[in-house]
Amino acid sequence: MSTSTVRVVGKSEPLSWSRTVERELVHRTSVAEVLLTDVRPADTPHAFLAAASWPRAHATFPRDGSQRHSPLILVETLRQLGLYIPLRFYAVPEVFHAVITDLYFHLSPADELPACAGATQITCSARVSEVRRVPDESAIGLRLNVTFAAGGVRFGHGGGGVRFLDGARFTALRARSAVGAAPARPPEAGQRPPAAQLTVNHPHDAVLALDQGELLVRPADPLHPFFFDHPTDHVPGMVLLEAARQAVSYRSRGRLSRPLFGRLTASRFTELAPPARVLCNRHGSMCAFRILQGGSETARGIFGYT
Repeated sequence: MSTSTVRVVGKSEPLSWSRTVERELVHRTSVAEVLLTDVRPADTPHAFLAAASWPRAHATFPRDGSQRHSPLILVETLRQLGLYIPLRFYAVPEVFHAVITDLYFHLSPADELPACAGATQITCSARVSEVRRVPDESAIGLRLNVTFAAGGVRFGHGGGGVRFLDGARFTALRARSAVGAAPARPPEAGQRPPAAQLTVNHPHDAVLALDQGELLVRPADPLHPFFFDHPTDHVPGMVLLEAARQAVSYRSRGRLSRPLFGRLTASRFTELAPPARVLCNRHGSMCAFRILQGGSETARGIFGYT
């Protein structure tokens, strides 16, 4: 059994990296895509410590030629914490729908440890704030801020907001958002940029297509084992973030491929069809991006590079 000496504040047992948490509580179908292995409350109210296991090589997360982990694996860990903690500790019913409103991440390259053989044991310190509840004490919204450490060294942090909607409210929200959606048109041969220009490991990891010079959100694999691990009626936030990262890589001819800072804010759902456009504008080491669909903005954000 693999454990470290890092201990939960006020608790006698160390965090464990032996097995994953319940996949249902992080909205994953495949156990292989579950990164969290242990989550426990600390003595301070609304504070938690968690363990996550990051594989040395993941089929989806892009490699940049170094031994560093992809920033996307940090974001996915953040996403899983944003689901697990409310479902496990804040009385959110599992049948509720989670809607991520915004997220951010920041990496310190000087403090990042290289990926080790097997997997890297990550310790996460999380704090919940701005909890909104209904009369029965179930949480319907909160914010989460997390710091990430490996080998006792903090190397990054991130956070974001999440809402939880019951079936009726989610259906009503989706009905308003889905107005005007149209069937998707499969991308034709030759419209997909080469994998190297998008900085992805394999052509099926591409989530962009070219159409008369415009970059569109069109995943090459609609059953991708990471991006579409479970059925969805809209474009997941992780796909939007990766689409923006790929767009910046393509427009910069691969010079900007690994962001050290990122922020995404979603103003509405991005539908599966018609394909959304990705626009990006570079300003020195920063690159702003927008996701547009049907003439309206669905999300925007920014990436920072060295």
